[in-house]
Formats: sequence, structure tokens, C-alpha cells
Amino acid sequence: MDQHGPSLAGIGALLLASAALMGSPGPSTVSVTAVGAAFGVRRSLGYALGLIAGTCLVLFVVATGVFALVAAAPGLSPLLTAASAAYIAYLAIRIARAPPLRKEGPAAGVPSCAAGLLLAAANPKAYVAIAAVFAGSHIGGLSPAAEMAAKMALLACMVVLIHLGWLCAGASLSRALSDRVASRSVNVALAIVLVVTSALAILPW
Repeated sequence: MDQHGPSLAGIGALLLASAALMGSPGPSTVSVTAVGAAFGVRRSLGYALGLIAGTCLVLFVVATGVFALVAAAPGLSPLLTAASAAYIAYLAIRIARAPPLRKEGPAAGVPSCAAGLLLAAANPKAYVAIAAVFAGSHIGGLSPAAEMAAKMALLACMVVLIHLGWLCAGASLSRALSDRVASRSVNVALAIVLVVTSALAILPW
């Protein structure tokens, strides 16, 4: 029997795979959690939107095959890795040093939207995870072009949900961290987690 629409089973498998691979701790998800805990939802929203935009850009270059061409360029991969590592270290220091939320001014060192975009675009885990989900899933019942478009749309929605979910998880900590000692302890712990998870994603093992 011919199929006349997308397979619900295929869509479900794609969403589950994206939640497991793209939503697992990594430079982007851990950083948005840490920023949310350090600065709260409202002040961190710009950074989160930058991460979302940057990850959607990664999705586009992976889905269209641009990533394969860029990855073949000599010397580019180490440059992206070095840029990502440098910014992660800088971001970890800012998170660790963030004061309790109630004592901050309106723009007390909050990472910007542009910073989130750059980190997401240089995040090696994003390319690997998205490529694995994109290549390993099959919706079925669609033409190749329609299936590619459907995958991109569904994964873009997952990018938004994953980042906002991690942001809210981090921000839920910030409301309980009015004490300077508790705030500093949690911020330092999240900064360390950010560095460790980023190292696992960036370094060859």
C-alpha cells in the first residue's frame, strides 16, 4: 500500500533521537543552564536565542551538505575548535564570578545573543549530534526533498524546546540562590561542568 503522508513512527523516532543526542549535556546546553542559573531567564533570553539561532545554522549546513564541504577545508576544524575552547573558558569564568541575581544591575555581564550564536556555530557536539540524527532517521511517506524539509523543521523545533528547557532548569536554581555563598558555589560548580563537558566534546579521545 502506498503511503500518502509522513510516518508517525518515523517522526517519533526522529524526535526521541534528537532529544537524546541533541539534548544531552554539551557546550551549548550546559552553558545556557549555567547562564540561566547565574542571571535568570529574562537576562539570559538573548543568549539563549543566540544559541538557538546558531544551532539552527548548524542544522542548515549539516542538512544541506555544506558542513561536509567546510569540514574538508584544511586547518578550519582546528580553528573552530580553538575558538570554541577559548570562548567556553571565558564564559566559565564569567559564570563562576557572577554575583547573586538580586544584586545585579540590568546588564551585569550577561553573555549576549551574538556570543550565544558564535558558541553554537563553533560547537563540535552540535555538528556530530545533528548529523547523526539527520542521517540516522527516516520519516517515510515523503519525497526526498519533502523529507529533508520535514526533518529540518522538526529538528529546529527541538532545538528551541531543548534550549528553553535547559534555560528554565538553570533559572529555577537562580530563584533559590540569593545567598552569596550558595550562589557562588552553584555558579562555580556549573562553570566546572561546562568546562568538563566541553572538553569531552572538543578533545579527541
